Amino acid sequence: MIGYVVNRTLAAVVVVFGVSSLVFFMLHLLPGDAVTIMLSEFGASAVEEQQLREQLGLTDPILVQYGRFLANAVQGDFGTSLFSRRPVLPQIFEQLPKTLELAVAATIVGVLFGAFFGITAAIMRNTWWDSISMIISLLALSMPNFWLGLIFIFVFSLNLGWFPVQGSDTLWHVVLPALALGLSFAGLLARLFRSTMLEVLGQDFVRTARAKGVAEPSVINRHALKNALIPIVTVIGINFGFLLGGSVIIEIVFARQGIGNLIIKAIFAHDFYLVQGGIIVTAALFVLVNLIVDLTYGILDPRISYA
Repeated sequence: MIGYVVNRTLAAVVVVFGVSSLVFFMLHLLPGDAVTIMLSEFGASAVEEQQLREQLGLTDPILVQYGRFLANAVQGDFGTSLFSRRPVLPQIFEQLPKTLELAVAATIVGVLFGAFFGITAAIMRNTWWDSISMIISLLALSMPNFWLGLIFIFVFSLNLGWFPVQGSDTLWHVVLPALALGLSFAGLLARLFRSTMLEVLGQDFVRTARAKGVAEPSVINRHALKNALIPIVTVIGINFGFLLGGSVIIEIVFARQGIGNLIIKAIFAHDFYLVQGGIIVTAALFVLVNLIVDLTYGILDPRISYA
């Protein structure tokens, strides 16, 4: 177990290193110049622009800049924002709770709706409820989350006035974004729950439990559901990682604070220090979530060995 965790941790470090390197070089290939954008409003001369580039180390060869970036990154220093002139990491940690809040809420929405429709569809296989559940899940999976967000704002905020239109200050602000982001995930989970439950319900140990007179709710919960959870937990973990970095559009639609919104603004401003830091932190969280998912397999199925 310990050896497995060590090996996965080392692999995670390699992944984060690869992501950071890829992001660094890709950002330096973008057209435009951050210094020119920074000084465009002040009418700075070419000499002043060159002085600022030298001050920021942007005139050094790219490999020198890359080495300096790695040396600072391993110490937790991702540089200073070119526009706010504040250290990058504190700015990211200021926005991280809002992104985590939205990702957790969207995951809860997806799991609750997906489990309900998927499990009931599997139990009532080939009935009208099975067909309706799969149609609803297909519709949820097909609708873009930003379109759902706009519909929710129009109906529940502007017309009914039940929820605030934008912001991220209270729990009421997270309801509509979580629904918009989580319903498509619910559609995916519903279909996955149904298929895995049907596969498990056809196994010999389930038939044996029923033959022994075990109550049907106990057969579903203790025998079938627990054995069907491994592929579902994998999808939940991977999707949670995607939600951390993929909630950009929803954060913009609902004018929410978060890492995604912060990175988008940094990209348009050519603030590559902030972009690098945001993507690296998101990648590290993604890898951490996947490691936790791997470790939960042994809890769900004691037959799994980490040797």
